[in-house]
Amino acid sequence: MTSIQVADETFVAADPVLAPSVVADPARWRRWWPDLRLQVTEDRGPQGIRWTVSGAVTGTAEFWLRPVLDGFVLSWFLHGEPVENLPDDHRRRVARLTEVTRRFRVAGRAAASEVKHTLENGRAAGDPAVTSAGDVGTSTRMGS
Repeated sequence: MTSIQVADETFVAADPVLAPSVVADPARWRRWWPDLRLQVTEDRGPQGIRWTVSGAVTGTAEFWLRPVLDGFVLSWFLHGEPVENLPDDHRRRVARLTEVTRRFRVAGRAAASEVKHTLENGRAAGDPAVTSAGDVGTSTRMGS
């Protein structure tokens, strides 16, 4: 088992065929995870993308997209080992791993939220899901 195990899910009220325009953009990856280098191992189009990860963590990551209702669930996974030398003391080691894991959990949540807000493009709760690329916003500002 790897030391860092991050998993999170977000519902996006948009057609999953629109997602690759956001999740497959390397410029976004660099902004979301500036201390990670992602190498695509499998581009699954509207089903997601898988990477090998290097940099601050060595391991694997994935955005997995599953159609649900009129949108999709975006699942985010990061499994890996930090490259930094961790303390030998068990308590300090666990505390540091907890801190690193939390940092990537927060970054993954921010990335998923950006995907959601970008693809939903201001869609109000209860409105139909976004179904065409013309409806997808180009803004990455949260809440826009």
